[in-house]
Amino acid sequence: MNKDEHRPTVMVVDDTPDNLRLLESVLREDGYRVQVFPRALLALSAAARNPPDLILLDINMPEMNGFEACERFKADPAIKDIPIIFISALSDASAKVRAFVAGGVDYVTKPFQFEEVTARVRTHLQLRNQKRALQQAHDKLRELEELRDGLVHMLVHDMRSPLSVMLSNLVFVQGTPLSEDASEALADSVQSTRVLVEMVSGVLDVSKMETSEMPLQRSPVDLAALVQAELDKFSAVRAHRTLTFDAPPDLAPFSCDAHLIGRVVQNLIGNALKFTNRNTGTIAASISRAGDGLRVLIQDNGPGLAPEDREKVFDKFFQVVAQREGRRNSTGLGLTFCKLAVEAHGGRIGVDSVLGQGSGFWFELQPVAQG
Repeated sequence: MNKDEHRPTVMVVDDTPDNLRLLESVLREDGYRVQVFPRALLALSAAARNPPDLILLDINMPEMNGFEACERFKADPAIKDIPIIFISALSDASAKVRAFVAGGVDYVTKPFQFEEVTARVRTHLQLRNQKRALQQAHDKLRELEELRDGLVHMLVHDMRSPLSVMLSNLVFVQGTPLSEDASEALADSVQSTRVLVEMVSGVLDVSKMETSEMPLQRSPVDLAALVQAELDKFSAVRAHRTLTFDAPPDLAPFSCDAHLIGRVVQNLIGNALKFTNRNTGTIAASISRAGDGLRVLIQDNGPGLAPEDREKVFDKFFQVVAQREGRRNSTGLGLTFCKLAVEAHGGRIGVDSVLGQGSGFWFELQPVAQG
């Protein structure tokens, strides 16, 4: 590669020949390649063909002034990121404000000092290089994340079938006479395999939601009946917990995806069960009106969430620390799925919690706009 190609290019746009000559001489002496233009239209055309690394732009010029030229530069996606330093005899505050509004990054007043110009050019070129490096690092990180997600999705997808077979066989063996120790070991194996199946399904479901591969199937849904049905599914594992449900008696059918919203309610109830005492826990489900829409709330009397946990509880793979109480770990994807499913409906989800006093996970859905 030619050594000259490593040098940054500075474009100077000024209708005064003496200024062009002076700036070109100083910038070349400072090690830059320099392009000079007496008209903004010429500079725009040249920049589109061969973009410079930075532009020094005068304001008072014929045909097109510097403000208009800057706006034209910023309107072109191919050259909009080039830093533009205004260099003008206009010293009033309004001109400077207009220059920054147009998209300039700096402003030098004429008559200028060469040291000031070269210092500002050097600073903004360094800033641009740092911005480029950050963007490249960000792009590389995104690329690696996509590769990781693709590999995880492939592995998890291939795991689901053998896990389902294992679970079916283990359940079948449970129906045969076994010793007490063998029965306990088998029960543990069945439960652990169920957890693995749920983990695998959670990863796949979140992946599908993120890539819009799980489209909504809206239909009129009796939300009160849906929430009650999800509560009934937990009757066998509620132990001595108290489960209650309250909803307005005159709820009209609500348009949503019954399967996805049912999964959301199921996850929120399951989460409440996991974090409440099996003997003294209370879980209160309710539906209330929220403007033209509805709010579903699952309130528990568990340990509650610390402020730092409330901010991250819906993040992918986030888990509230619960090992001290012997709770089984999960992928941390259940609440992430809830967030994605609710937001896919155009709704919102959140949690109100006080440490030591329980948590209330809620989501709100609004009617589908008719248009």
